[in-house]
Amino acid sequence: MQRILIADDSATIRKMVRASLQVLQPAEFLEAGTGLEAIEQLAVAAIHLVVLDLNMPDMHGIEVLRFLRQHQQYRDLPVIVLTTRGDDASRETAVAAGATTYITKPFVPQALAATARTLLTGTNPAAASGTPR
Repeated sequence: MQRILIADDSATIRKMVRASLQVLQPAEFLEAGTGLEAIEQLAVAAIHLVVLDLNMPDMHGIEVLRFLRQHQQYRDLPVIVLTTRGDDASRETAVAAGATTYITKPFVPQALAATARTLLTGTNPAAASGTPR
């Protein structure tokens, strides 16, 4: 079973992300409302995918990304940055810090689920169906 950590300071966004990713069942969803809570969740459970907001209290998402990439056990952990920040500088900073992919809010639930599925399975759903991306 895949474990997905949803780290966002908004409970509403966490619920929306969880609802969007329900198609990935069987999966277990863990949640964090702050950057420190996200790191705590990583320390107590094997996580297979992180959906991470940038703007969070106590520890910015970029700091969480840097922490992950500095530790061997998290270097290859897929991280989807899901944020309201749509500017190129934020995207470049997140990618440089180790984001696997970057999605801006508001997001399309099916696109988020497809991205998560690809990261969890290593497959390209469009290629598998013969549909060009």
